Order: sequence, then C-alpha cells, then structure tokens
Amino acid sequence: MSDADDTISKEEASVSKIMTRRRALQVLGAVPVAAAIGQQPTTPQQPLTPAVTSQVPSKPGQTPGAHAGPRFFNRHEWKTVALLADYVIPRDEHSGSATDAKVPEYIDFLLSEKDANVNTQIAIHGGLAWLDTESRKRFGKTFIDANDTQRREILDDIAYPAKAKPEMRYGVTFFNRFRDMTASGFFSSAIGWKDVQYQGNVFNPGYDGCPPAALEKLGVSYDLMQTRVAPQEK
Repeated sequence: MSDADDTISKEEASVSKIMTRRRALQVLGAVPVAAAIGQQPTTPQQPLTPAVTSQVPSKPGQTPGAHAGPRFFNRHEWKTVALLADYVIPRDEHSGSATDAKVPEYIDFLLSEKDANVNTQIAIHGGLAWLDTESRKRFGKTFIDANDTQRREILDDIAYPAKAKPEMRYGVTFFNRFRDMTASGFFSSAIGWKDVQYQGNVFNPGYDGCPPAALEKLGVSYDLMQTRVAPQEK
C-alpha cells in the first residue's frame, strides 16, 4: 500500500469512529441490509463535473480553504454529497449551485457536531449507502460512477413522495431529509439570500405592501382585511 493510500485509510478510519457498533446496528435496522453492506469507501477520483467542488471544511487552527477533509463523511460519501447537492440546487443564470454556496461543508459541519442528532447521522449514512446500492442494482456501478441519465432515473423515483413506489420508501425518506438540509444551507448562505433578493434589516420608506399578483394568488385583498364586521347580537 502506498503512503497516499495509507493516509486515506487513516482519514476514513478516523471518520468511521463516529459510527459506533451500536449505530452500525441501527443502520442495518433502518435500511436494507444490502444497502448498509454495499457502501465501500473508495479512493477519491477526479472531479466528476465542473460543479462538484473539491473544497472541504477546514479544521480548527488551519487556514480557511485548506483541504483538511470532511469530519463526518468518508471520502466516497463526500463526493456523493457534493454531486447530489448540485442535483438539488444546480447553478443557473441567476446564482451559483449548492456546492458554490458550500452546502456540503454546511451539512458536514452540522452532522459532525457533538450535539448532532444521532438519528439524522444514521439516516444520512444509511441513505447514501442506499443510493449506491440502488445504483449498483440497476447499473452495476455507484451513484457517482453512473452517468447523468442514470442518476436522474434514480432521483426521479425518490424525489416525488406522492408518486414513489413502496419499495422506494427508504430512498424517499433520505432524499426528503437531504433536500431540506441542502435548501437550509443554500438559502442561509450569501449566494442564497442574494438569489431571493433578501434585503435584511434595512429601512424601506417606500414599502407598498404585498404585490397585487401575490394577493390574487392567495385569494385575499387589503380591502377584505380592513373590513370591520359588527358583532352579532345574541
């Protein structure tokens, strides 16, 4: 084994300490056994797409931007998280993508904290394992090794709970949670609040109320809200 392989193994071993034996058993009970077993740490590859960042969180005492490696995810999971986040919020003409907003770093930070929710940690580890197992079952390769069409086929089956098949329930539950975390990270970032044109705590002397189009969509009006209804006599 090379020095580089040995370094990666030590890093992944350190990350794996988060998953105690008890948590591993919980994962096996929360997702199909094949999914939990099917997750195999892999050596990091070249960036899969221009949108997938190689940036990783910095540790205390390190220079911001240093490639220290994720604290919660192993290297393979980290690649998958970055790729999946950009499927949830891709880059467009208005703003950057989830990875541009450092959403993977945000998720990794939340899950690596001492007071992080254990159930959420288990759900994310298990969900990423499920995603790879489903991809192997269909295409004989992990999610990040599949092509764009193949990835979208899987995501289409878990992104719409009302239409999802019962056998997709594990993937649906995971993707719902992951999508919420991605949105939280994105819209609390500078890229996100600028995208929705959030003005912040700024005095606005010319506020005219809710736009007419929004009032019409909600089926309300200022006239209705200003109506005074006399109480009925008993």
